[in-house]
Amino acid sequence: MSIRVLLVDDQAIVRSGLKLALSDVAEITVVGEAADGREAIVQAELTRPDVVVMDVRMPRVDGISATEGVLAAVPGVKVLMLSTFGEDEYVFGALRAGASGYLLKDAEPRDIAAAVLAVDAGESVVAPAVTRSLIEAALAAPASPTVQGPRLDEVLSPRELEVLKLIATGRSNQQIARELYLSEPTVKTHVSALLGKLGLRSRVQAVVLAYETGLVTPGRT
Repeated sequence: MSIRVLLVDDQAIVRSGLKLALSDVAEITVVGEAADGREAIVQAELTRPDVVVMDVRMPRVDGISATEGVLAAVPGVKVLMLSTFGEDEYVFGALRAGASGYLLKDAEPRDIAAAVLAVDAGESVVAPAVTRSLIEAALAAPASPTVQGPRLDEVLSPRELEVLKLIATGRSNQQIARELYLSEPTVKTHVSALLGKLGLRSRVQAVVLAYETGLVTPGRT
């Protein structure tokens, strides 16, 4: 079944370029477009996409607010943010709002297509060039409200903590399975369980929380 994608950007030329790039991928079908966050929410309700490719800065309603609105309107939809180098703080806000990842607008078309496939499959996608900026923003931000009171080691099992640490250092499910001598289905079960216990929507939110709470710190792998 084809992955249904909604494109959201206030520049028509950007939407056209994205549509052209994604239309070359057999697994992807572009089902709609929107020029701002308010229109994105309306179009998401109408087209019921699997993935929304969302700009961060837009008129009327920005990408952060639109992410919250889209996720509320279409349960299960994934949001992939697009950003520029100067917008890390906005992207960080979007990730906390529930986006599954972000790419820079100068990413290669094949990388954007691959990111759509990845987030649809439940993976997270973070542009390597700005990962450090994201971590620094996470460390400077107020503590996450997703876990009130108990520490992570009081909420998660020892195995779930291990999995969270590896997620936060960029490991895929396959890599986690290999390092912990587990099957991939078992890793997926642990990931789903820890996201549920922490009230998180995505792996990216788990990464942010891991840095915010000091479970992992920059430079540790």
